Amino acid sequence: MDLIHIIYKYFRKKLDSNFEDSASVKENGEEQAKKSGNQDREYFQSYTDVGIHEEMLNDAVRTNAYRYAILKNYEKIRGKVVADVGAGTGILSVFCVQAGAKKVYAIEGSSLAEQTRLVVEENKMADRITVIQGKAEDVTLPEKVDVVVSEWMGYALFYESMLPSVLCIRDRWMKEDGIMLPSSAVLYIAPFSDEEISERIEVWGSMKDKYKVSMDCMKTYAKQCLSYGAHVRCICPEDVISHAYQLVNLDLNKVTVHEVTNIQRKFELSCFGSSRLSGFVLWFTVSFPGNVVLSTSPYSQATHWGQTLFYVEKEPEVKQDTVISGKLSLRPNQQKPRFLDVNINFQVDGGGVHQKYYYMSDNIT
Repeated sequence: MDLIHIIYKYFRKKLDSNFEDSASVKENGEEQAKKSGNQDREYFQSYTDVGIHEEMLNDAVRTNAYRYAILKNYEKIRGKVVADVGAGTGILSVFCVQAGAKKVYAIEGSSLAEQTRLVVEENKMADRITVIQGKAEDVTLPEKVDVVVSEWMGYALFYESMLPSVLCIRDRWMKEDGIMLPSSAVLYIAPFSDEEISERIEVWGSMKDKYKVSMDCMKTYAKQCLSYGAHVRCICPEDVISHAYQLVNLDLNKVTVHEVTNIQRKFELSCFGSSRLSGFVLWFTVSFPGNVVLSTSPYSQATHWGQTLFYVEKEPEVKQDTVISGKLSLRPNQQKPRFLDVNINFQVDGGGVHQKYYYMSDNIT
């Protein structure tokens, strides 16, 4: 059933893509803006689902990292004004008050803001936390803030494109000597090998023995389906076949919106041992003042972000010291800016160039 579902999703994505490509020829700027606005509404609507917040709050690694970072930086927060961007249930705002914040503006774009107010009242903090419902780009704060806190990270760090909204608050409302929580973010890439995928592809070769119907021709198609978009799960450290390469290192006090919406980076990876290259895996870390680090590495405790996997169609053999060099580009999709277009070009030991496009949409598997 897994392969059937994947094939179905593949056709749906292809049809959606073809429709969007043909429609974009006819659209003017106003229609494009309307489409972007519709996606924003869908995005904020999705965050009214309690299941999303349940998943995030049950991620103890994530939530405790923020709690520890905020409380550890109490000297920078005590008596200060804070903006919590994308406040959700308001837990980060509550942490900031516990750290001594004088005032917190909890900015939430979805109608969940009504529940955020109830959480604030339940914790008897209504005099210090003001919930503001609206897009970060549109809200007006009563005053400048000393601290901007946000849990903005998506799969592969940039999925959902929330960071530009955080930077908008920073640029418009944070004081010159203000601080960002987190203060930096790093994105890594590494090659990986996945024996289970080979087994799933070989299922098509077993149809002749099972049902006396040969389906070897489906193997190529099944591999194309698997390598169309991104996959999110936690992989075993032993499946990573080289040291990670640092693609992006963001200073969140200085980075610009353009820099985070136009990622283009070269990479070079040196393999260890003999294996097969199944694809590339991305993960990230974010750091807070005081040396507090939240990591989504396969070598760290698992989080709800897992790691983001991009499979290649042809799996080249690699051995000790095989060099994989290439370039990754990552941009918001023009039609749906909350989604991502990912391009990975690579060579194995200077051989032919492999090029692959991936579409990161809400159909992530």
